[in-house]
Amino acid sequence: MAEPVKISPPYEEEEGERRLAQVDQKGSGTQRAAGFFRERPYAKWVLLALALALVVGVIFIWHYYSLRESTDDAQIDGHIDPISARISGTALNVLHDENELVQAGTLLVELDPKDYQVAVERARADLADAEANAVAAQVGVPLMSTTSSSQLLAADAGVVAADREVDSVRARVREAEANYTKTAADLKRMEQLVEKDEVSRQQYDAAVAAAAAARAALESNRAMLANAESRTAQAQAQAASARTVPEQLRVTRARASAASADVQKYRAVLAQAELNLQYTKIVAPVSGILSKRNVEKGQVVQTGQPLFSMVNLDDIWVTANFKETQLKIMRPGQRVTLSVDAYGRDYTGTVESIGGATGARFSLLPPENATGNYVKVVQRVPVRIRFDKGQDPNHLLRPGMSVDPTVFVK
Repeated sequence: MAEPVKISPPYEEEEGERRLAQVDQKGSGTQRAAGFFRERPYAKWVLLALALALVVGVIFIWHYYSLRESTDDAQIDGHIDPISARISGTALNVLHDENELVQAGTLLVELDPKDYQVAVERARADLADAEANAVAAQVGVPLMSTTSSSQLLAADAGVVAADREVDSVRARVREAEANYTKTAADLKRMEQLVEKDEVSRQQYDAAVAAAAAARAALESNRAMLANAESRTAQAQAQAASARTVPEQLRVTRARASAASADVQKYRAVLAQAELNLQYTKIVAPVSGILSKRNVEKGQVVQTGQPLFSMVNLDDIWVTANFKETQLKIMRPGQRVTLSVDAYGRDYTGTVESIGGATGARFSLLPPENATGNYVKVVQRVPVRIRFDKGQDPNHLLRPGMSVDPTVFVK
């Protein structure tokens, strides 16, 4: 049987024609390109030069960025010194206003000094009184020492004299006792003889009188002995009292030391009063620009109340927050170019230090990574860059200005 004749659909014929057209176009394009390069033999060299320039440009860009690390997250920083009152008082004069450039030591605010002048005068009077008491106490020390020593010597001498007097009176008492014993014995014999009429009555009366006189003498000497012994006891008591001289002298010296301590105390009180009087004049601690004025004339100022803020333009730097991936070969001492947006010019500087922690660690609410939905975020580390000296004589750079630093890491 004869095979049936296949009839191609119209779209297959169109597809074939289209493919033939494409082949013809490619052939013609190749021919045109070959004809272009035959007509213009220098064109291939131009294309080669362009390709070479492109490669060199890519290498240059890679080399450029491999030697530098930059960021736009950077600002100028500086010291902002708060100026506060060290004492309380009423503001008499406010001599400067915000945004004024003042030098260190310039008078800014005057407080009413009257109360503090009175305190100084009173402290001076107290000091004078304490110094007078100290002088009197110091003079009393050698005087007390001399007087007490003399009293001790006199008391010891009195004890010796009293002892000797007692010994002397005791000797007389013994003599009186002997006399009385003899006269009493004579009287007893006379009594026996009178009874026998062997002696006269007159002799007997004389013996009685002699015995009475001897007894009276004995009693008198005994009384004198008691008086002498009492004087001895008194002298010993005076001597014992005089022997407390060292203790009394120590007490006197202690009083003198206390008086000297009072002098030192009142000197300190006077020094504090004089300082408070000086604090009524509030001066600029450093040179800079005044900001944030918080005081008016006639206002009652409290201790520690902030009055101004002083921006020190002589000590400024740049805080640049680099990504942690940029710190691989960044080190202190590397050269930096600083582009300040406000003035459209570049400054030079040096990497001074690299922060001890990322900025997130010092934020009010640091991120909590110990959770199941942790997402890794590239952190930034503050890098301090110091301006080279002599680039800002007119103090145009201000804290807070935006800066684009470029660190040359190689």
